Amino acid sequence: MPIDKRGVLDEEVFTYRATKDGKVFISCEGRQVTILSGKKAADFIAKISNAEDKEAQLIMAKATGNFKRGNEKIFKKQ
Repeated sequence: MPIDKRGVLDEEVFTYRATKDGKVFISCEGRQVTILSGKKAADFIAKISNAEDKEAQLIMAKATGNFKRGNEKIFKKQ
């Protein structure tokens, strides 16, 4: 089971869209944050296809590359 100590990923903040040409667009709260292509996109699709909700959120968060570097502050509940 994925680890999300702060509970940030309890809500579905990340979404992704795969295109026919093999690219994956990952968005956070409706804003596009990264594009994967080639082997990275194929690996991402392979991982996420069998993942449950929270695990899928964690996979998408890790794919953005900056999730644990401080930019997650925008997700704090007020």
